Formats: sequence, C-alpha cells, structure tokens
Amino acid sequence: MKLGIVGLPNVGKSTLFNAITQAGAESANYPFCTIEPNVGVVAVPDERLEKLSVISKSKKIVPTAIEFYDIAGLVKGASKGEGLGNKFLSHIREVEAIVHVVRCFENPDVVHVDGSIDPIRDIETINMELMLSDMELLERRLEKTQKAAKGDKSLLGEVDLIQRALKVIEEGKSIRTLDLTEEENQMIKSFNLLSSKPIIYVANVSEDDLVNGGNNQYVDRVREFAATENAEVVVVSAAIEEEISQLEPEERKEFLNDLGLEESGLDKLIKASYSLLGLISFITTGEIETRAWTIKKGTLAPQAAGKIHSDIERGFIKAEVIAYEDLMAVGGSMATAREKGLLRIEGKDYVMKDGDVVHFRFNV
Repeated sequence: MKLGIVGLPNVGKSTLFNAITQAGAESANYPFCTIEPNVGVVAVPDERLEKLSVISKSKKIVPTAIEFYDIAGLVKGASKGEGLGNKFLSHIREVEAIVHVVRCFENPDVVHVDGSIDPIRDIETINMELMLSDMELLERRLEKTQKAAKGDKSLLGEVDLIQRALKVIEEGKSIRTLDLTEEENQMIKSFNLLSSKPIIYVANVSEDDLVNGGNNQYVDRVREFAATENAEVVVVSAAIEEEISQLEPEERKEFLNDLGLEESGLDKLIKASYSLLGLISFITTGEIETRAWTIKKGTLAPQAAGKIHSDIERGFIKAEVIAYEDLMAVGGSMATAREKGLLRIEGKDYVMKDGDVVHFRFNV
C-alpha cells in the first residue's frame, strides 16, 4: 500500500513523515525543501501478533507494512509547471491514496507560503492543481475516444463518462465526488486521474490543541469541507508525533498517557488508511513466524492464500479458520477451539474476515 503525503510548503508534511517513518527526511522552514519523494516503510501496529507469537512460540513477528511517500510541496500553477509542479504531479500518480496534510496551527516562526493560515484555501489550491492536470488529460482522451467511437459504438459509454468527469471538474469538484457504478469506477481508475484518488485530510494542529481535544476553528472548517467529499479527517500534531518517534515503545505509551491520548496520530492514520482503501488483515502463526497479511475486503480464501504463495492458491484445498477473538477466548488453544467447534473448515467460496487466523491446506 503506497500513500503519498502531500500539502503546501511548510504545513508539516516532512515533520510528519520523519515521525511516522523515523527516516530522517530533511525538514526546513523554506519551500521545496523536499524535492525527491522520500520513501518510508512503516510497520502496521497490531497487538494481536505479539499475543499469538507467544502462544505459538514464534521465532519472529512479521507485521504488514505501508509505504509513505513524502512528496514535494506544491504551489499554485503546478499543473502548468510552476515550482516543482511536474515532479509533484508525476509522483502522486504512483500512489494508491493521498494523505493531504493541512496546516491548522498558528506559529509566527513558521512562514506560510501564502502569508496567512487558511486551510480551505490551501486545500482548494492543491485540489485545483490536481483537477487542472486531470482536465488536460481528459480533454485529450475525449478527443481520441470520440474519434474512435465513430467506428466502435462500444466506446460511447467511455465518452459519456469522460464528459461527466469534465463537467464535475468545471464545477470545481474533484473526480472522487462523482457517483459511479462499479464498472465506471474501474474505468476511471484506469485513467489514473489525480483527483479521483482516495484521500485523507490530516489536520496538523499544535500540541496544546491536540491535548485539549484536537479541535479548533481551522479543524472545524476542514471537517466541513471533507464531508462534501465523504472524506475522513485525522487530527494530529506533527510536532508530538516527532517527539513520540524518538521514544522506546514503553516510553511512547507512558508519553501518550501523560498527554491524555489513547493512541498516536500514526495509529489513527493507519486505521483511516485501511478503511479508506477497504483493507483488512488475516494472520498466520506457527513456530517459524507469526505474520499479518493485507488483503482487500471481500477477498476469497484461495486469493488470500495466493498472497502467501501462488502455489498455495493453485493447489488450494481448504482453509482452517478461527477468529482471533474466539481463539483468545479459549486461551489460545487450537485443541480447545476445535472441541468447541470454533475452528472452522472453509472452502473456496469463503470470504476472509479481518483477524482471521488461518492455516491453508493445499496440494503441491
């Protein structure tokens, strides 16, 4: 899973990236500090793995992971090549979803590229650049498709979809606001449009605001805007996340408790990302390792097995499945779970669920 962290210069993108990846990307108080996209791989926290590894006496734990790309700051006119616009836009095309960091804090020592704090203006600046880039691509595609449709009527549906997409952009809305059928959604995905990518708005607030509930006038405005796109808002303090990243795991828990916080901004962001992209995790466990595997909601057992190895998918016979909660309810004993009928035998039509602990049977 690749997530691109975007935003105007000096909104806290690189600070947040440093914190969640501990990758040490340079962060400075001037525009275009980030030129090439820094890439960081983040282990997805999952307390289930540690508990299962103890039960299975696993030699190692392998969590699933997310790739975060810290993409260069954007300015108005990027779609026409201003600043580092062309680089910025090309990097966004490579990610599956956008994490849009929005400045929701006051700090006279950190210069805003537009001279004042206005999160909606900032959001609209970036969204407009994405939409302008999409408009150019769609106009070219429409011209080609209309010509081709004269000899192939099956392309008329694509022509209609492109025209609807262009109309939405002309209304100042992102492609993601379009009401699409599943077939149309797949077609839009094939266009690789920037403003069609799923998005999470990250409201970056001060430490004081986060500790006091994470709300301020700026966050409220971001929430109102996000609601128009059915997008989620995650409130974080990049400064706090950076502090947390320097601590050992046990110290992190204590630090969060002292601040009255239940979880870190990273944990909230990962949960939101999984929800946004429709992802779940299933788990395999044994003496060699306990490992989490990421799949799409609705994935069938054989395809989930294929995440482990294509041979397992090809030779799939059955899956021995138990829900993590059911296994823990019997103290982690597979024998007791089997006796109580909690360990199920599932076939090729079984739809995997989050937290399934699975052992696949297959022919070599």
